Amino acid sequence: MMTEITRKRGQKGFTLIELMIVIAIIGILAAIAIPQFSAYRERGYQASMKSDANSIRIAEEAYYVDKNIYTGAAGDLANFGYSQPSEGNTPTITVVTGPPATFSVAIASTKTAKTVTYNSATGQTTMQ
Repeated sequence: MMTEITRKRGQKGFTLIELMIVIAIIGILAAIAIPQFSAYRERGYQASMKSDANSIRIAEEAYYVDKNIYTGAAGDLANFGYSQPSEGNTPTITVVTGPPATFSVAIASTKTAKTVTYNSATGQTTMQ
């Protein structure tokens, strides 16, 4: 065998070629894994934004049932199931009072360039 020819008797260890092959394999695996990890993080940030928008939606509807009006202040929703947004998320609530009363919620994040918007008039959550 080739490896036996280059080694002296009783010597143990790896050859330089073997080590270079292992490093090349690790490099290839890292090149594949790092972009995937970034995509997973991005999807996680977007999921937290959608969750915050949904929590505000539910709290706004509970507030409306109790007070017969929507609120534009997230602080008013504390007694209706919404306490605070996820870390890095900033909600903006816009209320339209005239018939029919509607509201929209925009969630911006410091961790991603995307924005999640919920519109009660259409009942849809969109990502921009």
